[in-house]
Amino acid sequence: MLRDVERSAVQPRFRWRFPAPAEPDPACLAFGLEHGLSQRLLRLLAARGVCGSPDLASFLGPPEAGLHDPALLPDAAVVLERVAIARTRGERLLVFGDFDADGLTGLTILVTTLRRLGIDTAWYVPSRLDEGHGLSERAVELAAAEGRSLIVTVDTGTSSGPEIAAAAARGIGVIVTDHHHVPSVLPPSVALVNPHRPDSRYPDPRLAGSGVALKVAQLLLAGLGNSPEGAAGETLGRLAELAAVGTVADVAPVVGENRSIARLGLDRLRHAPRPGFAALLARAGVAPLTADLETVGFVIAPRLNAAGRIGEAATAARLLLADDADEAAVLAEELEVANATRRDLTKTVVAQAQAALLGGALPAAVLVRGPWPVGVIGLAAARLAEEHGRPAVVAAELGGVLRGSCRSVEGFDLAVALEACGDLFLRFGGHAGAAGFELPAGRWDEFRGRFAELAAAHRPAAGAPKLRLDLALPAGQVDYALLRELAALAPTGPGNPDPLVAVVGLTVTRVRAAAGGHTQLTLRRERDVLDGIAFDRPDLATSLAEGDRVDVAARLASRRFGGFESLQLEIRDVAASGSQPVTAALLAAAAGTAAGGTAAGGTADAGEGSTAALPAGSRP
Repeated sequence: MLRDVERSAVQPRFRWRFPAPAEPDPACLAFGLEHGLSQRLLRLLAARGVCGSPDLASFLGPPEAGLHDPALLPDAAVVLERVAIARTRGERLLVFGDFDADGLTGLTILVTTLRRLGIDTAWYVPSRLDEGHGLSERAVELAAAEGRSLIVTVDTGTSSGPEIAAAAARGIGVIVTDHHHVPSVLPPSVALVNPHRPDSRYPDPRLAGSGVALKVAQLLLAGLGNSPEGAAGETLGRLAELAAVGTVADVAPVVGENRSIARLGLDRLRHAPRPGFAALLARAGVAPLTADLETVGFVIAPRLNAAGRIGEAATAARLLLADDADEAAVLAEELEVANATRRDLTKTVVAQAQAALLGGALPAAVLVRGPWPVGVIGLAAARLAEEHGRPAVVAAELGGVLRGSCRSVEGFDLAVALEACGDLFLRFGGHAGAAGFELPAGRWDEFRGRFAELAAAHRPAAGAPKLRLDLALPAGQVDYALLRELAALAPTGPGNPDPLVAVVGLTVTRVRAAAGGHTQLTLRRERDVLDGIAFDRPDLATSLAEGDRVDVAARLASRRFGGFESLQLEIRDVAASGSQPVTAALLAAAAGTAAGGTAAGGTADAGEGSTAALPAGSRP
């Protein structure tokens, strides 16, 4: 039976943040129109900070043009000189990479580069359980035993002062390449290549660990290599493929130089993937030509990370370094099994952590501890931070020591917070969004109290989380032409997210629960219907009914099924149609004039009387 639309039970989970006006400068507008971009898309880009013609040229131009000079990195000249000396003397090197996907891809970049330069190079990936983050004493001992006089770290080392000093005492120099928080006291390394150093001149410090490794590789190949220009470009593409995966896996913003790296890497991944990536995609049933950053984030990265979470990350390193397709296929199968185990363990830990939170009001931060596998506490922390909208710390009990993993929310810098608790830790490190530590078990309560106070001091105002929209349009204006327009924003990711569109004036004709905790919808507009899928929103299957008039916040996608292609809405949130001032005014304007919405980024919240998304000439 149809439900009276006036009594619709659906309530939005988020506060919809509608776009506010943003205009590109005249030169940018002329440049964009000359290159076939619509005014709507140019306004959207302006709202994302792409305002001038140089910005737009960089955004749309060849990705190589967006790469900065690696000689601008801190200690770049020192690195070039020290590696040149190592090659001349015939020294043996060890590349030490962190055990996550960012560290593993960065390790592969530098091992490949150093070997290409004719340097005897071995590699080492620490055990997550036995050694943890940072340069390990075990690796230093191995380097000494094998007569390796120089260690190059990847995605780690900035906070490894004692271990670097121990290496120096054995006559081993250490070059640190990293992107994590820089402490007030720098490590005694030969060089510290970290774009976050206070004295850094590097134009874009947002690189991931693998991105820093790529820039060091560029530096070395330009300064010490002798490849012709064409071969150098081929090598850059192969290495950028690795850095793109590491960048996405580390959730680095896909803007600036990171976006250029992602574009270069995706081109290689789609057309000539290295054997390890080809094997992972084949095992997951993904055609390389269809790969995008979502493929990297949800197919490749979890499988690389699973090796270190469940077993030994060395398996993933061997996969990335493999030149043989058969060897890669065997290693990919091992990672597939590890990833399945990782999923099961994560569900268990999250459920147990949630249970530990029952029975009281949530503080400003979620902090839990338990006898959990070290390999999945970071995933559990990420899930808790997302679900509760506050920083989360999950600690694994390892005898008298707790090993913790932290994930943050917007506006709370974990690196700064942990430094404020630094006197409690055995060791710690990380960056604004993710960090980790080791702590004597007896100091847990002291840490928990101090961290909660820090989180409370930075807690945002109460209320539902905000959902930023890029466009607000009547349902009849959502079509393939719009989808093609928005494709110009790719590759998308953190910092340059998939555009979200408020699609206004839809009627529910079918709603049903789907496997995996999702909800499938069929939504009618004037002349036809749109299919919708709301991932991880099982609540909509019960709160919506046939006949409800709704507005949805969704990402546009194209899906193939049974040989047919159709437009699909990937729905993030649903509200009763016209229940917010902006959507009500937009519906009225559409009914009266059939005019469209404006594109921008924005600051206007639903319910604050904003008219930012209204078509020109229709403001009340």
